[in-house]
Parts: sequence; C-alpha cells; structure tokens
Amino acid sequence: MELLIFGHTGDVVLFFPTRTARFYDYENWGMIDSLKEKIERGDLQVYCLDSIDQESLYDEHASSEQKINRHLEYESYILTEVLPMIYLENPSGKIISAGCSMGAFHALNIAFKHPQLFNKVLAMSGRYDLTQRIGSFRDLLENNDNQNVYYNSPNKYLANLEDSQILNELRKLKIIITIGSQDVFLENNYELNHTLWNKEIPHEFYVWSGEAHKPKYWKQMLALYL
Repeated sequence: MELLIFGHTGDVVLFFPTRTARFYDYENWGMIDSLKEKIERGDLQVYCLDSIDQESLYDEHASSEQKINRHLEYESYILTEVLPMIYLENPSGKIISAGCSMGAFHALNIAFKHPQLFNKVLAMSGRYDLTQRIGSFRDLLENNDNQNVYYNSPNKYLANLEDSQILNELRKLKIIITIGSQDVFLENNYELNHTLWNKEIPHEFYVWSGEAHKPKYWKQMLALYL
C-alpha cells in the first residue's frame, strides 16, 4: 500500500484518511500546509495512510462479518508493517494517532485497542459506533454484535471495560476529541465523552461552532491540537 511521509524527525503523526479517501487527499486539501512550520522545524513527522474502506466497512456487497474481517486485515497492516517501518525511520518513540471523519474512527479505535503503542490520539468529527444509523449515515455492520464487531466499536467496548491494566494505559494517553455543534455525530461524541469520564480517563473534548466537518475546519484543529 502507498503512503506519504512529510518531515524528517519529531513526533510521528499516523494520519488516517476520511471515508473511502486516499493517502494524498490531506495534502491536496491543504491540511499538511497547516502543519508546515512544525514539520520543517522537526517537531512533527506526518505519515498519511491509505484506506481500504471500500473493501471493508463500505463494501455494500459484503456481510458484516466479511467487512469487519477485512478491517482487521487493514489494522494488521498498520501494526505489522507501518509501525515497524516507523520505528526504523524515526527513533523518537512518540506516535500520535489522528484522523478526520471516518479517519477519526480508525485513529481512536486503534489507539484505544493498543494504547501502549501510542502517546496521543486526535479524533476530529468522527463516529465511534458503526452499528448505529445516524441521520443519513447508515448502520455499516447490520447492528451485528459478534465479538469482532463489538471490539471495534469504541462506544460499546469502552463502556464495559474493566481490565485495570488497559484502563491505566488509556489514562496515560493524551486524548483530544473534536466535533461540530451541528454535526450529525454530536450525540455519538457526547456518549464517548461521558464514558471516558465514567472510566476516569482524562481527555479533552471540544465542540466547535456549526457543523465543522470540512477541511477548512480540520486545518484549524490540526494547528491547534497537534
């Protein structure tokens, strides 16, 4: 799979694309420019990842089991190919998981499942339970609660998480979640915010004015929160 790397050193940003988007879209939308100073100064190194959403969660011809299994193969690619490459390329040891819209789901989900591998997660304009129909956004997994679906639905598994070791790892993460006040996923984000506080997991939760679900807002968020 293809990816783009911006910068030479600094904290690593593992940047997941939006729904069915490509590894070059964030650059084309001017979002990398919002980080230009930090990249050139050596504070950040950004890895823009590709997606397989059309083969997994957005494959209209696949069952929920097939979708989630393909998603897990994508996650395995991140864990067994991308991260080892990063460890060779960048010795900083600090990795930020970030994404917008569907990318926010990917970024937060992988960081919450493997908190020991990440230092920070920035999730912008995302939804965190793909088994729910929200507005015009359909249930992607047929409300299926098999084990793999459940453990890739942060709003489900986090609420029932009791493992003290995992909770302690999550409490070490710097977690930043943003959403627009008119975004269709607002209540989904409030649910996540509430669950995090119930689990005594420190985090920052910001509600922006309006829908705030476009690159012009994400550029501002990146400049503020990365």
